[in-house]
Amino acid sequence: MVSITGDRNRFAQQLFTPLPERYDLLAEVLSFGQNGRWRGAMVDQIVPGAPARILDVATGTAGVAMQLSTRTGGAVVGADLTLDMLRGGRRRLATRGLVEEIPLAASRAEQLPFPDASFDALTFTYLLRYVDDPAATLQELGRVVRPGGTMASLDFLAPPRQFWRAWWWLYTRGVLPVAGLATGGRAWYRVGRFLGPNISEHYRRFPVASIVDAWRRAGFDDVRVHTMSLGGGVVMSGTRQS
Repeated sequence: MVSITGDRNRFAQQLFTPLPERYDLLAEVLSFGQNGRWRGAMVDQIVPGAPARILDVATGTAGVAMQLSTRTGGAVVGADLTLDMLRGGRRRLATRGLVEEIPLAASRAEQLPFPDASFDALTFTYLLRYVDDPAATLQELGRVVRPGGTMASLDFLAPPRQFWRAWWWLYTRGVLPVAGLATGGRAWYRVGRFLGPNISEHYRRFPVASIVDAWRRAGFDDVRVHTMSLGGGVVMSGTRQS
């Protein structure tokens, strides 16, 4: 099993640096084809507010950032810790003529290089499992969202019902490593071995109820939790307190 030891930021950089070339395709494989639908459901939480300025944290290869730009018409900025993922994102944006329209910044989620209340909305994807202090990270994310703005997130989840959790356990421990190796080589085999145990460990340390509480302590009201795909994914959203 691949486990996190020491600094989680450094671990995330090591894990994701080899992945950008086939990241989006393999994200679909490793999520059993659900990643795109989950991303759309997260963006659904942002669109009604018609935000003029949006920050996408843990932007990776900019897939969510592009969807936010298309669906809201707002100005989108992407931020990610891993330089190779950002390079992959810039190449992807370049093929669509969007490099100037969607700037990407190298940044830790725990220390964003933006002023207070500088965005109308913020999204983050598959992030909190890779930070040392999720509650402090949520405080920092909330800092850059203006009062009345919306924040939304997406992450994996372990299904709450025992029947589906058993199948999820078999899939994450048995199928994911093999699928990762077959479609992406050893780097994705490593991700496949890591992912299931990491998800289980994260929610043992931080149950969903505690994450909701951390959102509220970070200054968000009306925090909503929407589980997807029999509990394999979770979209959360909330409104920054005025």
